[in-house]
Amino acid sequence: MKKLTRTTASLPQTPPVKILQFGSGNFLRGFIDWVIDILNEKTEFNGAIQIIQSISASVGSPINTQEGLYHVVLNGIKYGKPFYETRLITSVKGALNPVEDVGAYLKMAENPELRFIISNTTEAGITFSGLDTDPKSLSTTFPGKLTMLLYHRYQFFNGADDKGLVMLPCELIEKNGEAMKNSILQYSSLWNLSKDFQEWIKHHNSFCNTLVDRIVPGFPKESIDQIQQSTGYEDSLIVAAEPYHLWMIEAPEAVQQEFPVDQIGLNIKFVKDLTPYRTRKVRILNGAHTTLVPVAYLSGFRTVRESMEDPSISHYLHNTLFEEIIPTLDLSAEELRQFANDVTERFLNPSIRHELISISLNSISKYKVRVLPSVLKFIEIENQLPDRLLFSLAALIRFYKGQWLNEVIPTNDAPEVLDFFKKVWKEDSVEKIVRATLSNASFWGQDLTKIEGFAEKVTGYLMQIERQEVFSIPEFA
Repeated sequence: MKKLTRTTASLPQTPPVKILQFGSGNFLRGFIDWVIDILNEKTEFNGAIQIIQSISASVGSPINTQEGLYHVVLNGIKYGKPFYETRLITSVKGALNPVEDVGAYLKMAENPELRFIISNTTEAGITFSGLDTDPKSLSTTFPGKLTMLLYHRYQFFNGADDKGLVMLPCELIEKNGEAMKNSILQYSSLWNLSKDFQEWIKHHNSFCNTLVDRIVPGFPKESIDQIQQSTGYEDSLIVAAEPYHLWMIEAPEAVQQEFPVDQIGLNIKFVKDLTPYRTRKVRILNGAHTTLVPVAYLSGFRTVRESMEDPSISHYLHNTLFEEIIPTLDLSAEELRQFANDVTERFLNPSIRHELISISLNSISKYKVRVLPSVLKFIEIENQLPDRLLFSLAALIRFYKGQWLNEVIPTNDAPEVLDFFKKVWKEDSVEKIVRATLSNASFWGQDLTKIEGFAEKVTGYLMQIERQEVFSIPEFA
């Protein structure tokens, strides 16, 4: 079997580097680099990616050995049918670790073709550290490293207006572009960099808020032999991903014209305001996960797909989404229904084993952020309580008892949350358990027992659950 290189694959050298990508993880290689590959194929963008490693050099060596080449394997369900596709990614030039060669890293800033910075350094990656006091030493943080690079570019091109860059952070934090900009300005102040440089950052660089979504399990260990046989290459960097993808970009029109990723037939959009789309994702996708977990787990299922293959669970979640969550959102009904259908299709993906117990991590705070806003909005709009969402809350309280049908449930949450439920489940009545839980403002940000009928509804559902020998979902009106 041939080793994968540009020579063995009969490919030309990469086009000029237009993108620096901070991070070499599965998500960026299985989604963003895949997008740029298609962009090069379908438009005249003609730009390569140089990966800047944000943590270690573990992936850098194979990337350089394979001259930036690797395969992305899409496996799952698309439009209700099984979908499988393999694509050779040619958009990456190579990888560089600034810790190993800071000079080569700064040299990247001198490239006149460079236009974009893309990153995914985890949610904790966009952060500022006041301990990085020396601007001549490589910062410990991603924004510090980026500030150093931008300052070198500013100096090299004498502050030219047209040499600013477009930042497209993919970290899953709200207003990630603004967070990146603020961190860079903090470093600029800490390092006493010139006011002119700070003005250049503010006025001649674009910091775009983005929202991304694709499940990327990574290296397909179980099927690697079969994949390599089909491609004909030794490839140690194969990335498996689901077919579904979403990239929403909040950016000026000039960015949209220069970076036409919305014109290549993918689920990518430029929008003026990401807020409703972020809310849609949190309430529908994440909210569905959090709503599903306790109900499905107590029903005896252990993965998302197995749960969704059960008619009772699938029917319950479908009605929860379409009757209690979607009515609380502001986007068009058609758009919301399509997104919800995509979510349920993704949950049925046979190639992804998504453990319910892993999703259950910190479920109390997740319910507060992902589900409770839908509950409260539903009450406001409909002037009644959402039965299914409150049934899920009752199941969640029961889940946190830590055992069901003589089986231990490995709950995983903050110590104070677990301690609370350990104590509250010693109460002598379901009503006391529910009232103590719902009135705990540290959980919900408010006392939920003050909402008329709320505690009574949850108590009724929890009593039903407690009486059952086998968990079952009630019939809702």
